[in-house]
Amino acid sequence: MFQVQYASHAEARLAPQVARARGLLSTSSVGLKVLAGLLCAGACLAQQYELGGAFGYGVYTDGSVISPGGTATTGIRNRFATGVVFCENLFEHVSGEMRYLYHDGDPFLSTGTVRGNIQGQSHAFNYDVLFQARGRQSRLRPYFAVGVGAKYYVTTGPAPVPQPMPKIAGLVATNQWRALATVGAGAKYRLTDHILMRVDFRDYITPFPTHLIVPAANGTDKGIFHQFTPLFGVSYLF
Repeated sequence: MFQVQYASHAEARLAPQVARARGLLSTSSVGLKVLAGLLCAGACLAQQYELGGAFGYGVYTDGSVISPGGTATTGIRNRFATGVVFCENLFEHVSGEMRYLYHDGDPFLSTGTVRGNIQGQSHAFNYDVLFQARGRQSRLRPYFAVGVGAKYYVTTGPAPVPQPMPKIAGLVATNQWRALATVGAGAKYRLTDHILMRVDFRDYITPFPTHLIVPAANGTDKGIFHQFTPLFGVSYLF
């Protein structure tokens, strides 16, 4: 009887301490969970930058040259394109990208059955602002993009001799910088914590490269060059 009463008194004395210990354990468990969540969120938010590459195909709209000798279609041949991108996630739904794109396309002139071209390529340098439809934690992030920059049209071969249509326009072996505007859309999909896949569609818009395709006397050029470029890329997040 005495042992039972003593045990009961001992349990009564220890009950508050046991309750406090359980409370501390419960608080610690919640604290650890909150800390783990914060660390995970911090790790995700720390992935502020993206560096990657892309490959695609550039399709140009044609311009024209009108002169007393006739009218010719002119433009840049459609060819492959490849580039690199560096992105900074500035805000939850806004990012900034520095982009470089190489396009392997020849300037050309064409009228009826007469055609001529000169070997060439272009190098586009631009900064785009991306407006993301979803936040950073989403795996899939569609976006709309707009940007500005410069495009360097380069000839890599000699001018054709003879010129294909000298009374309308000439192809000149030279280089020219043109102002560049870009507009487009795309989506990014995060495969792992550090790897994402992206698809892009960009329109690279420049004025007519008048130093490479030169109208004949009293001739004039017409058209804005649009380079429609679908791209597929892979990037590293850090």
